[in-house]
Formats: sequence, structure tokens, C-alpha cells
Amino acid sequence: QVQLVESGGGLVQPGGSLRLSCKASGSIISINDMGWYRQAPGKQRELVARITRSGSTNFADSVKGRFTISRDNALNTVYLQMNSLKPEDTAVYKCNAEVWAAGFLRYGEVWGQGTLVTVSS
Repeated sequence: QVQLVESGGGLVQPGGSLRLSCKASGSIISINDMGWYRQAPGKQRELVARITRSGSTNFADSVKGRFTISRDNALNTVYLQMNSLKPEDTAVYKCNAEVWAAGFLRYGEVWGQGTLVTVSS
């Protein structure tokens, strides 16, 4: 069984920064894309950023220039550096990964539990 565990959320003032981490653990053979999604109260879940195994990235227009995504393949970990945070960034941020786990024939999608980010003065 594979688990994704996020950390790094919390309360931050507008203009501040936070760094989220998400570590995959379990019987992992390989991980393809990893990414971050968020869901604000009363809104649909949306993509924030994704990164391929080779390091190619894509971002939601709303976070371009403020957020960066990176990963450490040796540690099975993906990071989201969030700068210049705005109140509208407030949401539960969830990690997502395409994982090939032992005992399976193909990659499957795995989600973390989520971490709350609150941007408020």
C-alpha cells in the first residue's frame, strides 16, 4: 500500500510564504507525475501545479510567478513553495501522484489527506 503524507500547511499573513511537502511511502516501484491540487470552501478542486519525473512543470494561471514546484526522486517527495500568498489561496491542498506499486501491473493514482493553508491577517 502506498501513502502520501503532506506537511507544511498553516496560517500565514497575506504576502507571506509557506512550503508544503508531500512524501510517498510504501512498496513503490516508480512514480511518474506528482502534483498539488487545492479545494477552497464552496469551490471545486483545482490543479495548482504538476511536475513530471524529469522535472517539467505546469501551473495554474492564478499561481504562476508566485508558486514553484520541485521534487526529490530519491526521497519520493514533492514540494510546493508558495510566495506572495493571497487570501484567495486559502484552501485544503492535496498531493497527488501516479505510482507504480509492488503487486500492480500499471501506475495508479494516489491522493494524500490534505493540509490546510489559511492566508489571513
